Amino acid sequence: MNNADSELWNKIRQQFDSAPYPRIPLNKSPQDDAGSLYIHNLATAYYLRNQKVIDTKDKIVLDAGCGSGYKSLVLATANPGAKIVGIDISAESVKLAKQRLEYHGFDNAEFHVLSIYDLEQLNYQFDYINCDEVLYLFPDVDLALKIMKSVLKPEGIIRSNLHSSLQRFSHFRGQKLFTLMGLMENNPEDLEIDIVVETMQALKDNVELKSKIWNSNYEGESKKEHILMNLLFQGDKGYTIADLFSHLRASNLEFIKMVNWRQWDLMNLFKEPDNLPAFLGMSLPEASIEEQLTLFELLHPIHRLLDFWCGHPQTRNTFIPIDEWTDIEWENATVHLHPQFNNSLIRSNVIDCVSEGKTFRIYKNLAVTEDFVYIDSSMALCLLFLLETSLPMMSLVEKWQKFRPLDPLTGELIENVKVFKLLQKLLTVLEDFNLIMLETRS
Repeated sequence: MNNADSELWNKIRQQFDSAPYPRIPLNKSPQDDAGSLYIHNLATAYYLRNQKVIDTKDKIVLDAGCGSGYKSLVLATANPGAKIVGIDISAESVKLAKQRLEYHGFDNAEFHVLSIYDLEQLNYQFDYINCDEVLYLFPDVDLALKIMKSVLKPEGIIRSNLHSSLQRFSHFRGQKLFTLMGLMENNPEDLEIDIVVETMQALKDNVELKSKIWNSNYEGESKKEHILMNLLFQGDKGYTIADLFSHLRASNLEFIKMVNWRQWDLMNLFKEPDNLPAFLGMSLPEASIEEQLTLFELLHPIHRLLDFWCGHPQTRNTFIPIDEWTDIEWENATVHLHPQFNNSLIRSNVIDCVSEGKTFRIYKNLAVTEDFVYIDSSMALCLLFLLETSLPMMSLVEKWQKFRPLDPLTGELIENVKVFKLLQKLLTVLEDFNLIMLETRS
């Protein structure tokens, strides 16, 4: 790093030494945070990329820029049997991360005061790298990505993100304002934070900057954390989708998917997706993933983070989308319950749904959308069969016939072919809701 970059890096280190982030109580557990556990489970990204199921036992996971260790705890909770390695340039943050994992009983974790620039010193090759809320702080994003790629296994996956320059435009204006006021020359402390609060409170509410960024979080008990991580954030920078793909190409990394991919669905922005204006109707189906994401960003820049999965370039995946499977693919399929749903709450809801005909509500696609779906007894019966173990498709057919042998319309024994077709429809819906994972040998 040159002198200017080195000075900035020291300021970032000082900021997180004096105010480790995130400020989450040591005893808080992510056990009930299904969305976060879903995102941080290796099985999720691996399945999206390969349509294959992965066991997390003995996998090695890096939390690059672990901060106070809450995401390390989420990674450990979501991936039973995996080894968690956390690094951060802030010694105070690393100290808290160690305490957090020990407090929650995870002994297969280690933490180091280390920069991403020095990752090779660890002598590990990682199955998964979580670099959350860090990459946008690097003076050279390409270099950071290349270093992470150098310690990533061939099938490994990186999850990282960049701040959006469009969504956070007003915050960057605020940072420039407070830089001009001299509040970021050194590590911001309580004095600088108080000056920010006094300045914003003195403005009329209809002043554009205040109306865009100011809220009660900046004046309450957590004001220090919110102001430091938004308005006095050393090294903070914004990027576009075009920048993101440019950095991936420069680092020779392959884009896999946006982490909250459902919320980037371009068609959801239109009143009538099946009746688009002629120009859009002809051009959008031919647009690349990068072009579609860019259009979404320009039309509706609501996402603070450009949050993505990437990995080593691979031979183009040849798996067939499930909605295009033939009966042969289905006959050779194995059905798995997503590991994040194998818990006591889901088990209780499934049993009630099957035995008493109750429905139960669950987040559709977990953290990637706020929509709910209602699970009926037919879907719940499929899940009930999978709570104990994964099953081949034809074994699932046999179990269904044993539990529901009669056709509800005719009262006669239900035919094998009819059950097979019924389960195809039910499993396609459950897979789309991310409740199950399907893999086939063909």
